[in-house]
Amino acid sequence: MLKKMFTPVTILIIIGALLGTSLVLYAWRLPPFTSSVEMTDNAYVRGYVTTLSPQVSGYVVDVPVQDYQPVEKGQILARIDDRIYRQKLAQAEAALATQKAALDNSHQQEVAAQARIASSEAAVDSANADLEQARSQSDRQDSLIRSGVATTSAQEQAHATLDRARAGMAQAKAAVDVSRQDLQTIIVNRGSLEAAVANAQAAVELAKIDLSNTEIRAPREGRLGEVGVRIGQYVAAGTQLMAVVPQEVWIIANFKETQLAGMVVGQPVEIQVDALNRKAMRGRIERFSPATGSEFSVIKADNASGNFVKIAQRMGVRIAIDDKQDAASLLTPGMSVVVRIDKSAEPA
Repeated sequence: MLKKMFTPVTILIIIGALLGTSLVLYAWRLPPFTSSVEMTDNAYVRGYVTTLSPQVSGYVVDVPVQDYQPVEKGQILARIDDRIYRQKLAQAEAALATQKAALDNSHQQEVAAQARIASSEAAVDSANADLEQARSQSDRQDSLIRSGVATTSAQEQAHATLDRARAGMAQAKAAVDVSRQDLQTIIVNRGSLEAAVANAQAAVELAKIDLSNTEIRAPREGRLGEVGVRIGQYVAAGTQLMAVVPQEVWIIANFKETQLAGMVVGQPVEIQVDALNRKAMRGRIERFSPATGSEFSVIKADNASGNFVKIAQRMGVRIAIDDKQDAASLLTPGMSVVVRIDKSAEPA
């Protein structure tokens, strides 16, 4: 009876069912195949890819670099025809010289105005001396008239001289006031001249910046991507010329939200790089994304409809690559990697 129940076909079916069940349990990490190691192949090498664009417009006259070439910080990558910008700088410098000359002339006018004030004050002193002399002469003639010694004509002449001395004194004082007002006008106008000089200096600096921007330089050490600019090409501000890729790289691994429990910053990570024949490398968790990937998408899913299906979301985990690994220098942004994290490991 037992032989009829456990025929070879029945045994094969039972074995197949057990294997199938085991595979399902293993794939879903269900008991007895639970593990503290989480793995994802949704992971890529990332880096700072800087796209270079000019800030000025013009014709490209030189491109001394080639595709994928290593470059140093500050190295010239392309040149734009700078003749117009040199002339604009010369024009701005000439305008600055004109404004400085006007300001220097204002200082000279101030010195001359101060000299005129001193001269006018000296004229006041002279007019005051004449007034005192005329007043004394007038008083003397008045005394002589009362004594009957002098004539009326002499008295009248003394009085006229006194009146002229008083008028001269008033005129001298008015001249001092006019000279002081002239000085104040020069000082007030100097503010506008100084502002004009500052404006001309700013124009010179802007012209220098535009001239320096005709040389496109590497912002940092790295390697070039494809060089898209050619000699003779007209480029405008913002035209993409080429990209610089520095050596610094890291990994962004997108784990399902159900895998994140137990992961902490500093835990060691095992990395396998597809392009390097799945060579194993070491790293550590550096930080977690503040939101799932769907929250950063342009068009977000609307789960308010009645056709809701729960899907495990993915969250980015940034992984730093440990130093002093020979293969680290071979990593470039965009490479695919496989990441494994043992959640039972202690963080570094």
